[in-house]
Amino acid sequence: MDWLTQVFGTEHMVTWWQECARAGLIFAFGLLLFRLIGRRVFAKWAALDIVVAIVVGSNLSRALTGSAPLWGTLAASGALMALHWVLAHAAAASSALSRLVEGDPIELVTAGEVQRGAMRANGVSRTDLDEALRNASVETPREAAKVTLEPSGRLTVVKGSGQRQSGAQYP
Repeated sequence: MDWLTQVFGTEHMVTWWQECARAGLIFAFGLLLFRLIGRRVFAKWAALDIVVAIVVGSNLSRALTGSAPLWGTLAASGALMALHWVLAHAAAASSALSRLVEGDPIELVTAGEVQRGAMRANGVSRTDLDEALRNASVETPREAAKVTLEPSGRLTVVKGSGQRQSGAQYP
């Protein structure tokens, strides 16, 4: 094991080239974790995904600089990714757990009518709504059957039937 210490250093005693060796190992380890766990980790960016990304990134950065033990940090990062995998698959199998972990979608526009209270409560601005509408080639909320704030934070737009509905107001 002495060769491992020479290559990777010890906690709080890492030379610049040992830090480079750690960077290569951590990069390969991170890539392996994401390939084993699957694409979902960053595909949807639900709250679960964001928390895991931040914690694993922070954890691995400490190992990179030598402020945390290398092997224990790799083990902890692997455990976090495994926990993410278990929770993601359990949420996919259970709608109740999915709602708890990922949240529910929230309608911001229904039948062309803007739900101002829902927009305010969820911090969605007129600019955010306009951008989502433009991305869907919809000019005004009246032309949308529905605009939904998804658990991932994305706004999705379902186009209306093409008929403008009266009484719809723009925020």
